[in-house]
Order: sequence, then C-alpha cells, then structure tokens
Amino acid sequence: MDAQQIRGLRPMLTRFLKRFDDCFARKDTRAHLSVYVEGQLSDIPRKSVEPIALAADVPVRTLQEFLAQHRWQEDLARDRLQQIVAEEHAHPHSVGIIDETSFVKQGDKTPGVQRQYLGTVGKQENGIVTVHLAYAADDFHCLLDGELFLPESWAKDAARCREAHIPEGMTYRPKTEIALELYDRARAHDIHFAWLTFDEWYGGKPAFLQAVEARQQAFVGEVPRSLMGWIDPPRVTYRPLHRRGRGRKVPRIVAGSRPPQSVEHLFWWQPALKEQEWQRWRIKDGEHGPVIWEVKHVPFHLQGPDGLPGPRWHLVVARNVLDPTEMKFFVSNAPPDTSVGTILLVGFSRWRVERCFEDGKGEVGLDHYEGRRYPGLKRHLILSAISYLFLAQTNQRLRGKKIRVDRLPSPHGRLGADSLVVVGPARVSATAGTYCPDHPAGAAPQRVRASRARQGNSPRFAGHGHQTDGNPTL
Repeated sequence: MDAQQIRGLRPMLTRFLKRFDDCFARKDTRAHLSVYVEGQLSDIPRKSVEPIALAADVPVRTLQEFLAQHRWQEDLARDRLQQIVAEEHAHPHSVGIIDETSFVKQGDKTPGVQRQYLGTVGKQENGIVTVHLAYAADDFHCLLDGELFLPESWAKDAARCREAHIPEGMTYRPKTEIALELYDRARAHDIHFAWLTFDEWYGGKPAFLQAVEARQQAFVGEVPRSLMGWIDPPRVTYRPLHRRGRGRKVPRIVAGSRPPQSVEHLFWWQPALKEQEWQRWRIKDGEHGPVIWEVKHVPFHLQGPDGLPGPRWHLVVARNVLDPTEMKFFVSNAPPDTSVGTILLVGFSRWRVERCFEDGKGEVGLDHYEGRRYPGLKRHLILSAISYLFLAQTNQRLRGKKIRVDRLPSPHGRLGADSLVVVGPARVSATAGTYCPDHPAGAAPQRVRASRARQGNSPRFAGHGHQTDGNPTL
C-alpha cells in the first residue's frame, strides 16, 4: 500500500480509529494512534518507531514515549478490537486458532529475549516468543490477542524484570496457560468459536486438551505421535481395596487391563487401524494439482494426567498420498456422529493463523518492535492487531462480493453457506473419484472414492461405533 492509496483510505481509517477514542484520555496522546497505525500500513521498509516517526515528521522520542510510557488504556483497545470482531464478523462456523510465533532479536534487553527454539527460523536462536489467538470465518481472518511468553530465566531475575518494566504479577507460565487465558478473554467479549484448533505442541499436553474440553469447546487438534490413550478403554473401578498398610487409591484402572499406547503404536499394531482401509480426501488444489491425503478414523480415549481414560473422542490418522512419510494425527472431542470430512476441515485450517503471521510481519511490521520495555511490546502487539484488522476489513470491503473460500460445518453437522472446505471445485480422475459441485448448499466437500468397495466402511471400523458414511457428501 503506497502513500497515495493510504491518502485515499484515510477517511475510512479515521472512522475506524475513532472507535478507539475512549482508550485515550488526552487528545495529543490519541493523535499518535493514527501516526503509528498509518506508519504500519504504509510502504516504509522498516516499521519500528524511528522510521514511522521520521516518515510522519514526528519527534522520535515522542512516539517512543507514546508506545512505552504515556498513559492510555491498551487493554481497552484490545477489548474494543474483539468487540468489533464479535459484532461484525460473527459466524456460526467460525474457527479459533491457537499458535505462537517468534522474532529473532539481538542483545539481551528486549523483554523475554533469550536463546530458545524459534519456529520462525526452525532452530535455537536469540529471540522472543509470543502466543496468539486468531479468528477465521468465511473469507475473513485476523489476530484477536497475543501475549509474551516469559521464560523462567527472566521470571527468576527480579532486577531484570524491573528494568524491562515487567509487572510484578507477571511470571513464568507455560504457553498452554497463556493460550487458555487468551481464549477465556475472547469468550468474555462475546467471541464465539464453533471450533478451536491448534498444532501438535499444544495437542500433546493432555491437561490442555482436558481444559478445552472442560470449557465445552469443540476442537480438532493435531497431536504428536507420542500421545497416549486407548481405542478400547479399560474398565475403571471405584471400589476401595484395602490390604495391609495403605489402601489403594480410587478410581483406578482394573488390574490386568491393557496399558495405554501411543497413537503411532495404535496406528501400526491395533487391528481397528491396521486392518482399516484408507479413505482418500482432496484437501485443496495446489499449484501442481489436487493435494490428496488418505485417512483412517477410530474412537479414542485420551490418557489423562491422572492415568485414567477420558471420554470418547475421535482419532484421525492422515497421510499425504504423494509423500507417505508425511503423517498427521488429529484428536477431536466433536460429537460421535461427526464425519471425518468435518474433522479434516477444521484440522487443516491452521493455515489461517500462519497467514496472519506472514501478513502481520510483512505488511504491518509485527516483528519490528525494537524497544526495551514490556509495556511498549504489549502495546505494539495490540496496535499491530488493530492495523491488521483494518487491513482485513478494508480488503474484504474493497473486494465487494465475499469469496467462498471454504465450507465448514458446525460441531453438530449443520453446513452453512460461505464456510470452510476441504476440497476445491476441480474434478478428480475417474480412478480416484469425482467431486460434485452441485451440492444444494453450494460447493461442498466429498470423499475421494477409491475403486475398492468398502472404502471407509470396514466392519471393524463400524464395530467401534463410528459413522460408516454410506453417503459421501458431508
């Protein structure tokens, strides 16, 4: 976006930013909001405080103080952003996406900086990590919230935290706790998520999965191969057992029961998965043709932190047809009659948050913060989300007609128009199956039908109480 385009959009931006007026008690402080946001939306190559201030002919120190020292209510600004999304982008098939991103940093003064694994570069590097919650509905997506992950080394160094103006109450918390806080905060502002999804790092934490379940939130999460559980859960007894010495704890798994196994072990050795035929699904249309994954689907009971089996969930094993070594494991607490296609739709929608990070860094300078104070970093994350929201809304408005990106049913199977889809409109070869574009609700996903009969309708699969899916349409 060049300066001429920014000038053309200025009235629209002015109206948008006016919705945040009550976050600033002073008029002069409020004026810096538009300076910062316009700088983030401009085409200057570096969008840290100094280049933005110089481009706007504002004293650099003044903008630095606005970001890190001036009194204004950044929490209210974040809340207002979420209220705008709740009011203007509510959708019955919305998806919340939890993920983290990272920024490479030099030196040791940026809040939370240390040598740690940074997904941005795929290795251990000096930098910071932030946890985020994104929102996707129809052809719209944005970042709702973000928070710094404070490493233990920082939390234990009170002097270093004081120097960085990190609040006394802020201490080390696992990323899963930060993610749950972001989710709870969004729900408190009437953000509705039909689904929640996340990557295998979060999916590998049973306590996190159970915390999402306890919030009665439907989810589909990728999980590591090492996640433990059962296809057929063991019996649990509540009978106290007293012998000499201390009594046995209750409830407990009945002695002699099959121990939990990793999902990878279940895939290779459990007959319910080993003997089940693969079902093929076209996930999307790539540059070189359709991207097809094949899947297997069984019930699954997670081993909880207490060692006991959890409620009946879904386990989906997905394998890339073109590269069978690439496999993904998903678990979901969706209702038992939820189709495989619906689970895949949600599980493969994480690209939305990755796009938010890519555009946030490339378009608004999400990773360009150069300050040494935590309040400045927090405000930068919030202002970046505000800039991104304006960009997303403007992009949607200027396109005029909404584009049907995907179609995504709700957890209860209701398929609405303009939601998320696994497959695209291109046809598959006769050997793989056909996609029918004339679904009554519009472009709807279908399973790729293999030439063998009983595809996805194995007696053993049906014997575990799963949907046999005689009708290929979701």
